[in-house]
Amino acid sequence: MSLDVETRLARAGIGTDPRTGAISTPIYQTATFAHPSLGASTGYDYTRSGNPTRSVLEDIVADLEGGVKAFAFSSGMAAINALLQLFKPGDTILTSEDLYGGTYRLFFDVFESWGLRFVQVDFSDTATLTAAVKLYSVKAVFIESPTNPLIRITDIKKVCQFSKKNCLITIVDNTFMTPLCQRPLTLGADIVIHSGTKFLCGHNDTLSGFVVVNSHEIAERIAFIQNAAGAVLSPFDSWLVLRGLKTLAVRMKASQQNAGKIAGWLSKNSKITEVYYPGLKSHEGAALHARQSSGAGALIAFRVKNKQHVKKIINGVRVITFAESLGGVETLITYPFTQTHAAIPEAIRKKNGVTENLLRMSIGIEHIDDLLNDLKQAIG
Repeated sequence: MSLDVETRLARAGIGTDPRTGAISTPIYQTATFAHPSLGASTGYDYTRSGNPTRSVLEDIVADLEGGVKAFAFSSGMAAINALLQLFKPGDTILTSEDLYGGTYRLFFDVFESWGLRFVQVDFSDTATLTAAVKLYSVKAVFIESPTNPLIRITDIKKVCQFSKKNCLITIVDNTFMTPLCQRPLTLGADIVIHSGTKFLCGHNDTLSGFVVVNSHEIAERIAFIQNAAGAVLSPFDSWLVLRGLKTLAVRMKASQQNAGKIAGWLSKNSKITEVYYPGLKSHEGAALHARQSSGAGALIAFRVKNKQHVKKIINGVRVITFAESLGGVETLITYPFTQTHAAIPEAIRKKNGVTENLLRMSIGIEHIDDLLNDLKQAIG
């Protein structure tokens, strides 16, 4: 019987322990496993190589994204670090101009020194992409859609078609949307990554990252890298993410409903100069986003007139919390210029629109009246 994704999430992990009938997936908190005899194995040898709790989680995430295999890592950055090891010195990866600061740091401050090249491009400009492929030894493209923090939308299917034509691997960071709202593998992507710390877990209580692939060949390579490097998700953290996934559907519904109302209110406030949210008709990528996604997400970015107003808002919120990260049940407000994107050189930040008057909000599941009242008193 085919079950709806909401049912599959709510029942995630049930039936994984037939010996006891435990409803919750057991936490196999062990480093190693006994062998029945010489040359025989239970399927598990050492937790770095595989663990039953992690396996259940990986199977569920693969199913959600429609991939052949998922791999759980100790953080989102550990997941990206692993997939970058698919490439060799001299290879070029094309990436979004608007990019999470931690990803930028890993690309340009770590892996470029090892011989990889990263070129930031406008993925809507086919001529630029074609020129880059001719100029560099391009092996892959790395997309955020929506981007962090400016919520820019990339035509995933169009880029995937370009990639296939030029024999490139397409990697999509799907953290903002989750597989409930967007499934890049069905649009032609080869690899999807997640910071599972965010919406998948949803409670700001653990770090995790995922690589989901659509081919067995890539899966074998990632499996080797994961086992060799060892940045795996622990059994307990795997269980925390499993627990979080059970409520992903209801959390995303509540967060998106709140986000739509807050974005609408912000767009009508005279003290807000710009609002970036793909659920607004005024967003330049709204139509494209609606074609490739089934929800607008729970991230909003907006600009105020100056840095002084930024400070007033950050110091003024009482219900909303001033903190980095996103995707939890709590509403957070972040200042990308000095927080999430501080690793990017200031000139590039400003060129890409990450300026001193920009704020980003991750909308949680609190009562909408409390959130709106808090914003009203903080914005003034």
